[in-house]
Amino acid sequence: MTLPNTPGEQGGRPKRRTFTAEYKLRIVAEYDAAKATGEGAAILRREGLYHSHILEWRAARDAGALTRLGARKSPVGEGRRRSAEAAELERLRRRNERLETDLARTKTALEIMGKAHALLETLSESADDTPRPGRRR
Repeated sequence: MTLPNTPGEQGGRPKRRTFTAEYKLRIVAEYDAAKATGEGAAILRREGLYHSHILEWRAARDAGALTRLGARKSPVGEGRRRSAEAAELERLRRRNERLETDLARTKTALEIMGKAHALLETLSESADDTPRPGRRR
């Protein structure tokens, strides 16, 4: 005998839960406050959440995505898309910094090479003008 609330009895898959921005902000704040006392896991159990929910919601809050309290429910995958965009943005920032460092190093090397070339030309010209000891003309 199956219970009436099981997915098989309903004839389909269980419906995915959605959370409002207000709920997410409240839970993240409550979790952060309780984490200091070691009660964060109790909140997750009580609400039926995973730690990954907290991490995702905290990142969204820090990015400003949860500032519209209760404006609308987040579509499925929106948080993942934003976190993927944030990760891509961070990757591009690091790459840009690395390329700027390489460019500065290359400019410095070219500047040094130009000065070395000018010095060698000056030395070569002065060597042509002065007679060399040991040779008589």
